[in-house]
Amino acid sequence: MKKLVFIGLLLFIANFAHAQEKIEWLKFEEAVAATEANPKMILVDVYTDWCGWCKKMDKDTFTDPAVIKYINSTFYAVKMNAEDNKRSFDFKGKEYTEAQMAGAMRVQSYPNFVIIDPTLKNITQMPGYREPAPFLKGLTELVDKGFGKK
Repeated sequence: MKKLVFIGLLLFIANFAHAQEKIEWLKFEEAVAATEANPKMILVDVYTDWCGWCKKMDKDTFTDPAVIKYINSTFYAVKMNAEDNKRSFDFKGKEYTEAQMAGAMRVQSYPNFVIIDPTLKNITQMPGYREPAPFLKGLTELVDKGFGKK
């Protein structure tokens, strides 16, 4: 009986620990404040509620342990709904909704991953669905080439 309880406890702990492994998503203004205090690049996942490929990214790519670890250690991660006109925030003295910011970043397809350097001036995009390995490869190439160095 003790062995059964012990195994059950181990499975519970393992499941709990696994459930804690996720990308630490922030609101855009939280990521901006964080990078001003501790410079890091910002990764913005621009999505829509109707986008099937966006949902596939959430289900397959953003649950991959290597992707989670790399994003959490290298970026401030943001989820931004390209059709949300309700929630607004200030950025560089101007008020934006998420939809307006997606437009200002010139996002025209979904999913789209906008990478902003720590100076909040330079951006690049990685449009389209990507499986974990190609997504990591694209992100690491940007970092390795020096994009985002302050």
